[in-house]
Amino acid sequence: MTRTMPRMSRMASASMLALTLALPITLTPMLTSPAHAWRIVYDPSNYAQNVLTAVRTLEQINNQITSLQNEAQMLINQARNLASLPHSSLQALQQNVQRTQQLLGQAQNLAFEVGQIDQAFQSQYGNVALSSTDAQLVADARSRWENTVGGLQDAMRVQAGVVGNIDSNRAEMATLVGESQGATGALQATQAGNQLLALQSQQLSDLIAVISANGRADALSEAERATAAEQGRIQRQRFLTPGAGYQPGNAQMFN
Repeated sequence: MTRTMPRMSRMASASMLALTLALPITLTPMLTSPAHAWRIVYDPSNYAQNVLTAVRTLEQINNQITSLQNEAQMLINQARNLASLPHSSLQALQQNVQRTQQLLGQAQNLAFEVGQIDQAFQSQYGNVALSSTDAQLVADARSRWENTVGGLQDAMRVQAGVVGNIDSNRAEMATLVGESQGATGALQATQAGNQLLALQSQQLSDLIAVISANGRADALSEAERATAAEQGRIQRQRFLTPGAGYQPGNAQMFN
């Protein structure tokens, strides 16, 4: 009997220790003696409450992790949308425009200036004076012919310059289309589209330059033709106008 009691006591202590290690416990201090002693008490409701609290906490943590992942992805997308296009065609387009402007600025005799055109038409393409000498009429006719030929040459030079821009425009357009298709964000796609519009504007300016040069050449040709008709009328009138007639004079035929 005396041996059985210590064994049962040891078994009870072991069972209590196993229960303590396996389940959440609540420690309730009890002062039974001057020395502090602790007794292990298992509370099922407290255990269930702790489990629910742990589950809710884990769910909140998962939600916070998901929210942080979404925010990180949003920042990545914003960074892509704000990324600038690495290619710029501004310099190439400006060079093409400058070449065309230089060709227009090298217009011979009559430039694309309103004041100079008005002055030239008043002096060379205006009404032919009846009192003009033959030498003056010939000089004015030659000047108008030179203006017309110069205008035709200028038109052909502008046409040649615009044709020379076609190859560079083609290469730039291919580059911009490739950049637009490979854009990683909205900003890059927009910038590529804007540069394509700038390329179209440069091509339109070349077209306007060609039309202007051709129109200038045609206008000079028509102006020369009209002034030549007026000069012919004046010369015919001077020929038909009665004059002083024949006046005899001395003539020396041989030295």
